[in-house]
Amino acid sequence: MMVAALIGLSLALLWALYRLQQHRSRLRLLNRTVRARRLLLQERQPETGETSWDALAEATNSIISENAELQQLRSGQLAQLQATLGTLREAVLILDPDNYVLMANSALHTLFPQTQHIIGERVETVLHSRDFQTFVDELRRGRSKPQTEMEFLTDTDSIWMQATGTIIPSLDGKPAEWALFVLHDVTRQKQLESVRKDFVANVSHELRTPLSIIKGYAETLLEGHRDMSEADREQFLRTIHRHGERLHLLLEDLLSLSRLEAKGATVHRESLKPISFTAAIVEDYRSRPAARAHTLEFTHDPVLPDLLADPLKLTQVFENLLNNALKYTPAGSTISIGLHRHGDEIEISVRDDGPGIPAADLPHLFERFYRVDKGRSRETGGTGLGLSIVKHICQLHGGRTWAESELGKGTTFRIRLPLNLQARTRNQEDTATA
Repeated sequence: MMVAALIGLSLALLWALYRLQQHRSRLRLLNRTVRARRLLLQERQPETGETSWDALAEATNSIISENAELQQLRSGQLAQLQATLGTLREAVLILDPDNYVLMANSALHTLFPQTQHIIGERVETVLHSRDFQTFVDELRRGRSKPQTEMEFLTDTDSIWMQATGTIIPSLDGKPAEWALFVLHDVTRQKQLESVRKDFVANVSHELRTPLSIIKGYAETLLEGHRDMSEADREQFLRTIHRHGERLHLLLEDLLSLSRLEAKGATVHRESLKPISFTAAIVEDYRSRPAARAHTLEFTHDPVLPDLLADPLKLTQVFENLLNNALKYTPAGSTISIGLHRHGDEIEISVRDDGPGIPAADLPHLFERFYRVDKGRSRETGGTGLGLSIVKHICQLHGGRTWAESELGKGTTFRIRLPLNLQARTRNQEDTATA
């Protein structure tokens, strides 16, 4: 009896262990299939006839199928969203609730090359802008402005963006919402605004100085001209006239620069003999009083092809460069004008043996109102616009200009203008436009 009971108990224990092992095997199978997102019946398990396991397998398969459909739908929606936003010129960024990047379009990669592998990264580790982080936080709290301008730092420069943001439902079905941001590049507008402000400030300063002098001298004449000697009155009138001329030159240069910078500005090219054209200008300057204390030399290649250029504007270039050389070099200096061919270009050079220009100033010489020696420039009557006018005239001709200098060894201004067939094409286009 005791033996039979022990045998029965052993068999029951073995059956229980077998059932436990079977359940553990099924649980491991269930865990593998759920993790792999595969249908449970694809594991080729025989039907057990147990309604509880079969019901669990059927429910699991249903959940896996629904999840696969949702994932496919989500991938399709993301792909559609990526395709739609990828065509935009504005940079687009989508963040999850923890500020991990879910999507970034090609425009963002173009503006920020370091964002090529931004997906899955926290946004603050790639886009360096404290203002943007503040904007993200305020958007999630519902306190952000509709549009905000902010600066993003790069390895070599900074980029200004106009940012807009909105909260959108997540595409993964979770209750947490995503944040979508559109970034519009306004760096160029910022630069133009800065240039405009500097230009207005410089013009105001340049106009204020002669106007103040004219006003002061005129008031003195009005109040005390009866008691002034004739010599003093003549000196006052000459001062007023000199600064009036300075105002006139400044306004003329401003108008010239405005016309050159205007949209659709053109040049009226004619076929010029560069050697005879330049020689006539040099000879004219030799006869001027300002050049009598200087030596003007003209060197050129023996033969040069005709140049398609605007004679009036090209004369303006020579006048600005020669006037600069005469003003800023001491008496007895030599000014050399050169005319030489370099491939498909003709080079005009004006060199002096004056004091030279510091290397730090060379990149800024062609900026409006830039002066190396501000006080001395005003004393000689310069407006600070001559070299800027030269640069714009060269650009309208399809050319370029630059300066070379070394302290104590003089300065050379060089201009390269095209001689190839492109110049003829541009001439035809300009004639048609005119």
